[in-house]
Amino acid sequence: MNKHIAPQAVSFIDVTEQRRVLGDRIDAAVSRVLQHCQFINGPEVTEFEADLATFTGAKHVVACASGTDALLMVLMAKGIGPGDAVICPSFTFCATGEVVALLGATPIFADVDEETFNIDMASLKSAIAVARKAGLTPKAIIPVDLFGQSADHDAIAEIARVENLFVLDDAAQSFGATYKGKPLGTFGLATATSFFPAKPLGCYGDGGAIFTDDAEFAHILRSVRVHGQGTEKYDNVRIGLTARLDTIQAAILIEKLRIFPDEIAARDRVAKRYNEMLADITIVPRVAPDCTSVWAQYTIRLPDGTRDAVAAKLKAEGIPTAVYYPKPLHRQTAYQAFPVAEGGLPVSEKLSREVISLPMHAYLDEPTQDRIVEALRGALAK
Repeated sequence: MNKHIAPQAVSFIDVTEQRRVLGDRIDAAVSRVLQHCQFINGPEVTEFEADLATFTGAKHVVACASGTDALLMVLMAKGIGPGDAVICPSFTFCATGEVVALLGATPIFADVDEETFNIDMASLKSAIAVARKAGLTPKAIIPVDLFGQSADHDAIAEIARVENLFVLDDAAQSFGATYKGKPLGTFGLATATSFFPAKPLGCYGDGGAIFTDDAEFAHILRSVRVHGQGTEKYDNVRIGLTARLDTIQAAILIEKLRIFPDEIAARDRVAKRYNEMLADITIVPRVAPDCTSVWAQYTIRLPDGTRDAVAAKLKAEGIPTAVYYPKPLHRQTAYQAFPVAEGGLPVSEKLSREVISLPMHAYLDEPTQDRIVEALRGALAK
């Protein structure tokens, strides 16, 4: 009696293959920490911060416990609180707006560009005006470098200059990308990133970092990271967090950063091949001129109303997909009472109905990619 054999499942993100490529380097790195037993603020944390500074060109790097903490620490260090407004895109992960609301400030949601998925300049200007009309004081812009590519930082910086705002770049998905030849990490007052395991550079737990060229600001961030500590351990000079990066995670990330440039190149090859094979059947992602992407996600757009059926057909073929994001922030329960730019956010709402992400990682081989593309063509066939 014949039985249906389910197709072998494809990995959405293959951290197992990366682990094989790294060989015994991770085990050796963790073993060194186990030998010296400095699990908090051990030497690997300082070494990793130095490596990140070299990689990005940022003058100061403050490693921390997560990408969310990285965003929160910057806002805390700037004294953001009630009565303040912070502008951020609605088409992003909730942490971008969450950290603003946590401090009692008001996130004002702006729309995004339909091609790059990053914050739209006209909507950004409108959101600033909305904040002022509501009696709030605009203080900052948090652009998001979504899915791996940079926002338009020159245009954002000019708006920030005119409006006297600071810029906190949310590069949680884009560490390793560049804007006009410069690595992300050197734009605005500060850049925050995440080392969550699914990120292009991910640890084996939670982790994050903040990049800044401002020495005094970096000093404040280091205080915020450890309960607002001053010159003495029990003289806390400001309200802070416990937001340190574990030494073991730093040790792991040091080793993974060594192979990261090769992985970025591999991810770009995978994305370009996807684009070549899929451009005739769907809307493929576009990287803006003078930018590079680390392709944290490879996200296509499908005709409205077809996504669920396509995802189900791919799943039946052993091919996973994901939707980032099925609801923009301003439509989510916790955030729907916060203001939005004038005219609403139609692009964010449209994208949330159309986007779907395909498997993407540095170790996606061509036969597996061919299988994904063939299955997608079949799923889209009339």
